[in-house]
Amino acid sequence: MLTVWTRRAFAALIALLPLPSMAAPILLQPAQVFDGADPVAHPGWRVLVEGEHIVAVGPDVTAPAGARVIALPGMTLMPGLIEGHSHLFLHPYNETAWDDQVLHESVALRTARAVAQARTTLLAGFTTARDLGTEGAGYADVGLRDAIAQGIVPGPRLLVATRAIVARGAYGPKGFEPGVAVPQGAEEASGVDEVVRAVRNQIAAGADVIKLYADYHFQRGEPSRATFSQAEMAAAVAVAHDAGRPVAVHAVTAEGMRRAIAAGVDTLEHGDEGTPELFRAMREHNIAYCATLAASDAIARYHGWDGKGSPPERVAQSVRAFRMAMAAGTPLCMGGDVGVFAHGDNAREMELMQAAGLPAAQVLIAATSGNARNFGVSERVGRIRTGLLADLIVVEADPTRDVSAVRHVRLVMKAGALVVTP
Repeated sequence: MLTVWTRRAFAALIALLPLPSMAAPILLQPAQVFDGADPVAHPGWRVLVEGEHIVAVGPDVTAPAGARVIALPGMTLMPGLIEGHSHLFLHPYNETAWDDQVLHESVALRTARAVAQARTTLLAGFTTARDLGTEGAGYADVGLRDAIAQGIVPGPRLLVATRAIVARGAYGPKGFEPGVAVPQGAEEASGVDEVVRAVRNQIAAGADVIKLYADYHFQRGEPSRATFSQAEMAAAVAVAHDAGRPVAVHAVTAEGMRRAIAAGVDTLEHGDEGTPELFRAMREHNIAYCATLAASDAIARYHGWDGKGSPPERVAQSVRAFRMAMAAGTPLCMGGDVGVFAHGDNAREMELMQAAGLPAAQVLIAATSGNARNFGVSERVGRIRTGLLADLIVVEADPTRDVSAVRHVRLVMKAGALVVTP
């Protein structure tokens, strides 16, 4: 027999699950619509949703018979946000160090936490997320992606990278007796044959995207160095692309970036040591840049920086690289490396992008239609356009002036299902 507490907890859980789309259309009437592509919001526009899709957009849209009308005075309607770089199986490093998460937290515990963090991400207005590696939790992201897709648990639509791939000996955890088999935060590979095998194994296990580490530090205290050879990188990209999978690459060093660009990757993450020449090359090859400013900011704060005065060099370096990318016209991805800091605080990256000089409307474009294009899902999400999935959010005020407005979410709709209502 269910106790009162159990019944209440069960009811609360059910309330958080997306409601199935009803036959009745929904007409949304905000003060203005940001459509995900035009940097200027459209006052007086309305959006009509039927089933999972947007069926009409504009100033003259009216409610058909039987439609539910939701008035949203003073608010902005916009596409659901797309997180470009997250790790749902990690939680903030000031709670538990990365090594301890990988070595001492069970996959069951990490999966339970990831389920909660996926829900938090969705409620924050992020209806799609690219998750770039479980960091030691195996292929659990595939199961989480599928559970969300089947409506078992609430969360954003996920694009998952499963285990990620690193050069043998170049990742972690480290610091154990040589020869002792230590669980790693990613799949190790060495040589073209092993790298190709790892890519194919991860695709077979359900990877939507392949994640490679172009550089890392071999031992503690050493600087990052290029790890995979040019031949290894090129082979991995070729195999992934043959299978229709994009490739995301962790690259901090200039040499790692150079090899990734030459290999033809699709997105490049971090890029702290990037140069104007490298960012121009990324533009020429249409490689999107995910700066992850929020990760550098968070780590600096964990080490004592209070956010005031001159920033630590790592923070300053990441901002310089982002500004070089802006100046070069490099396609920009919005992704904060969430998991280094708290899930649900995804807007932190958007705020830092604006603080670094990118206009608020361009930040919003990066987080909606830009990421949709970067990740190959622009025919489904990322804009408010007839025929696309009705992934929509409503926020207070005008985020095209100040992106912090996206922290004040009043409605979340995913594929036509209302998750948060005003």
